[in-house]
This record gives sequence, structure tokens and C-alpha cells, in this order.
Amino acid sequence: MSSQWNSGINDRRLKELICEIGRRVYNKGFAAANDGNISIRVGDNEVLCSPTMICKGFMTPDDICAVDMEGTQIAGKRKRTSEVLLHLAIMKNRPDVKAVVHCHPPHATAFAVAREPIPQCILPEIEVFMGEVPIAPYETPGGHDFANTVVPFLKGTNTIILTNHGTVSFGANLEEAYWKTEILDAYCRILLLAKQLGRVEFLSEQKSVELLDLKKKLGFDDPRFHVESCDLCGNSAFRDGYKEEKPVPYAFEAPPEYPGYLQRQKAPAAKSNGSVDTESLVRAITDQVMAALGK
Repeated sequence: MSSQWNSGINDRRLKELICEIGRRVYNKGFAAANDGNISIRVGDNEVLCSPTMICKGFMTPDDICAVDMEGTQIAGKRKRTSEVLLHLAIMKNRPDVKAVVHCHPPHATAFAVAREPIPQCILPEIEVFMGEVPIAPYETPGGHDFANTVVPFLKGTNTIILTNHGTVSFGANLEEAYWKTEILDAYCRILLLAKQLGRVEFLSEQKSVELLDLKKKLGFDDPRFHVESCDLCGNSAFRDGYKEEKPVPYAFEAPPEYPGYLQRQKAPAAKSNGSVDTESLVRAITDQVMAALGK
């Protein structure tokens, strides 16, 4: 652990930084009332975090508490948030992560409620600085089961949608973790506004490949660099992480010229005994009808 993270659980500067990020989250409308939680790792086994049942816009340094890496509270006069287990699961599986922000930004959370994958190949900045945003399955917030929903998606991303809940973003410091949330919600707002105008134009395959090449030259990682036969804009880089059915785009289907589009539109094959999987067939037909209506 670098020296900047060894200052301990009594570092008032870091507590003030958590409060500052809390104010930004609250003022942006990303966390109503007592929503959201924020954490920062300050040692091998120490994490500062926001307490439960407090408005993130009104926190003071004296409100901040501390837990160990198992979630046991070790300091603070207020009770720690139950959702800190989500933060700790991320930190345990990503040693490079030192800070986590969880909140409910309204435009991104709309995608979480609709379980609509965040489309790719639209804005250059999103392709270079964010990439694919996976959607973790729903689980009742607060426990270990909830915390573990994000684990299969942690490699290759710093931002995850939490189904029917909100978002979680993380990074090497609190500013970086917060910025990921701000970038995602701004992008989702642009998408929803563009959809109201009637259509969303995707970048061509060639231009998308150029952006990925630029991303690689800049030294940024992307899960699409490591997944064989990954659909360029088909939200498939995290397909191995989905234990249940992978989210299917309805509102923002990629255009047909992208690799994998035709395969995704095919009707399901018959079962080995010759009978047809009726449920899958109805779902596939519904997907095609909804895609057509969207155009």
C-alpha cells in the first residue's frame, strides 16, 4: 500500500474529502435524502466510509466511521452503512481500487430499472474513457449476496449498473470514482434526450475500431481487447459474468452491420428431442418486434 493510504482512520483530510464528494453527489441529484454511500481505503485492513441513515449532502468529518476489510466497525460514533460490504467486495477483488461511490443517478438508474444495456459505439469519449458498462443482477441490498453480485464483472470496468437499484463506480481515488458516476449519468441523459428526438445514430464499425485503437495507444484497458469473438457494440464483453440471461437491448439496439447482430436476431434452435423451446421462441420474436417498433 502506498504511503498516501497509510495515514490511518483518523486522517481528517480524507474524512473531509468523503464529505465533499457526498455534497457533490447530493447537489447533482444522485442521492436523495439518505441514499448512497462512499468509502476510501486507508490501510491494509482499514476503510473509511459514510455512516448509515445520513444525507450525503450534510455530512461532517465527525460523522465518518471506519471498518476493517470484513466489515466490522472499528471507529466512529455513528453506525456504518450495511452496503459497505459491496465496497469491500470490490476492494478485495481489485487491489488497485482505493475508493468506491455508490448512488442512484436518475438517468443511469432508469437504465437499471429497465435493465437496458448501456449502448456503445455512440460517443467517442465514452468508448475511450468508459467502455462497456455491465449490469449486475438484482439482490436485496445490504448483505453479502448483494455485495457478490458485482464480482463477476469487476475485471475490465470501473463502473457497474445495479439492477433496479443504482450504480457503483470505483477507482484509485475518490475523485476518479465520482467522475465515473458523473460521466455515466451524463451519457445516459444524452441517450434519453436523443431517443426523444426519434433516433440515435451509431458510429460506423470502422470509426469504432479507430477509437479502440486510440484507447489502446493511450494505455487504457478494455474488456473487448481480451474476449474472443466479442461483438464490437453488442454488450458481450462480460457475457461470461451473466449467470442468468444476459440483458437484451430494446431501446438502443445496435445497427445490423455490426458483427454479431444477425446471430442475436436468429430464432432459437430446437431442443435435442425435436421439440421447440416455446418460451425462448416467444422472447426472440418479441425482441424482433420491439426492435422494429423502435425504428
